[in-house]
This record gives sequence, C-alpha cells and structure tokens, in this order.
Amino acid sequence: MYKILDKQTLSDVTKLMVIHAPHVARKAKAGQFIIVRINENGERIPLTIADYDRSSGTITIIFQEVGKSTIQLGGMKAGDTLSTFVGPLGHPTEISDFGTVVCVGGGVGIAPIYPIARALKEAGNKVISIIGARNKDLLFWEDKMRAVSDELHICTDDGSHGRKALVTDPLREILEDKNRPVAKVWAIGPAIMMKFVATTTKPFSIPTMVSLNTVMIDGTGMCGGCRVLLEDGAQFVCVDGPEFDGHKVDWTNLLSRLQFYRDEEKAAVDHYKNHTCNLEKAAAEGGK
Repeated sequence: MYKILDKQTLSDVTKLMVIHAPHVARKAKAGQFIIVRINENGERIPLTIADYDRSSGTITIIFQEVGKSTIQLGGMKAGDTLSTFVGPLGHPTEISDFGTVVCVGGGVGIAPIYPIARALKEAGNKVISIIGARNKDLLFWEDKMRAVSDELHICTDDGSHGRKALVTDPLREILEDKNRPVAKVWAIGPAIMMKFVATTTKPFSIPTMVSLNTVMIDGTGMCGGCRVLLEDGAQFVCVDGPEFDGHKVDWTNLLSRLQFYRDEEKAAVDHYKNHTCNLEKAAAEGGK
C-alpha cells in the first residue's frame, strides 16, 4: 500500500499529494509518469511525475478533479493509502546542454514541466520558462519555477496575474529575438495549448517536445488505448512517449480522441456525486 504523506489544495479543483513510494522514487526521472489506482476496483489513472525525492522515497503528483476517479482521489487525505502506484513509466526527457531552451507549462501542466526545467538548468542550459492559466487562482509553483529558470514569464487569460496573454504570445516574441536563438522548446498543458505552441514554433524550425495525456489503461502498450497518430505512423503514449515531436502529432485526431468518453465520464461523475450525497444524507439522519 502506498501512503499519502501530505496533501495540499492548490485551487478548488487542483490537488497536490506526496506519496511514499521508494521503489518509484529511486528510478524516477523528469518526464516520466505513474499509474495510480485508488482501490482494487479503481480506474487506472496516469499522472506525470511533478517531483521526486530519492532520499525520502517520495513522489509528488498534482492533478485536477475532472472525472469520477480524480474527484475520488481528491477526496482522500494524508494518512490514506492507495492500492497501486506503478512506475516510473515512459521514456524520460532527453536532458543535455542544448543552450537556450524554453519550457512552457499551462494549467496543471506547470507540475510536470517543473522537473524538466530543473533538470535542463542543472545540465547547464539557459532556461526561459512560461507558465499560464485561465486565472490567478489556477496558477501554482511560481516560486519553484522561478528558482529553476533564468527568466520567467507569467500569463493569465483574464489578466488577474502577470500578463494578460496566451502563453504563445511571449513565446513568439522570444523566438523572434535573433539575439538569443532558442535551441529547443518543451510544452505541457491542455492539448489545445500544446497544439498552438507547436504551431507557433514550426515556422522557426525549433524542435518542440510535447507530453501527451491520452486514454490510458494498462500502461504497457498492450491495450492500444493511448494510440497517437504521428506523421510517420501510430505510436503508443505509454511505451513510446509520453513526449513526442509536436510538429509531427496529428492534433485533429488527438483532440477528437480526447472527446470519446466525455458522456460516460459525465455519467460516472453524476452517479458518484449522487451516491456520495445519499451516503452523507443517510449518515446525518442516522446521527439524529
């Protein structure tokens, strides 16, 4: 069993958990992910590793409550245990001294971009980071990102913090500055954000890596649920990724696949909330 050592609420829908998983922490690297199950009958939830501490044997995960399983996970507290916590999975980020690099994190994507930015900085790169969210309340880890970046740009859609802009606005300005050529870009966030980051960098021929989060079940490449189409054919996010060349991704196909189970997801959330509400009501009536 994997114990939750710490839990933090970063926003109404964003939660942070520190999990005691020494075997995972011992091998974890930037860019990799884990698959967690709340209980023996639980759904397998893939989450990119936000941080790891080999000495304490812990893994930090950050997630948004968007479906039944993540809502249920978000309801757990420090001291609770998880049934399974499998990883690290996927290929780690290629880390080298490239020169000047840009790391873009959108929304909950700020979490997995952090260890990548840190590793790139430790390798000797000049790291320019851009983080963004719909509003100030959905931003987190600003101080941690600043600590591993030579330069940090902050954007919000509504202008409640930092610059009122999309993350692609400062990115384009950086790429247009010929006095500091960019060697490589990483982007993690909503699929639509990563698509437009790749669209922004393509005219400049800047290699752009994106971390894809698709429907994933077994995490071993056996089920085919995380299939992603690239220019040179189909690959599986769990074993071939999670990072891919953003200029080669068939974004239309990926965005369509991410919508496949929205109706089922909504039905599961409604059922779970109704069931939980009924249990709470019964408990309250029984205590009278």
